[in-house]
Amino acid sequence: MTHVIVLNGGSSSGKSGIARCLQSLLAPEPWLTLGTDTLVDAMPGTGVGIAFGDDGSVSVGPEFRRVEAAWIAGVAAMARAGAHVVVDEVFLGGPASQERWRTALAGLDVLWAGVRCDPQVAAWRETARGNRVPGMAASQAESVHHGISYDVVVDTTRAEAMTCAREIAAKVG
Repeated sequence: MTHVIVLNGGSSSGKSGIARCLQSLLAPEPWLTLGTDTLVDAMPGTGVGIAFGDDGSVSVGPEFRRVEAAWIAGVAAMARAGAHVVVDEVFLGGPASQERWRTALAGLDVLWAGVRCDPQVAAWRETARGNRVPGMAASQAESVHHGISYDVVVDTTRAEAMTCAREIAAKVG
């Protein structure tokens, strides 16, 4: 049985909405949703070792990577202890990001889901939300998928979150 669903996509691609829909679709089994925003929000101030550029770029340093490694290990420990987890992630480091998760989740049944969205649509959503660094959505829309392997890929450009969640839920074993 699937223990973890990892959703990878750029900022404002629709991962959080899909995660909430998955929680509903996969009930009555409780699925926790944890994501990179959960980690960043838990950090003091604007984050430890993470910087957001005026152009929407994100850079992380060794302090962030150290805390991130502990966080990933904690998420994996919860899954090993019996929790079902939907991870809402942004693989800024490409394949190296996925490999960090693969290593931590070794031995667990993981479903890897790519969440794509047209860069212009993601940028529009980013502006509408008003709480994102301008330019982040467009810069991440394609780059976070380079070199990543998935079990399923959905596109939120024209599809609702529930439709995408149903596609992903159909792959849950």
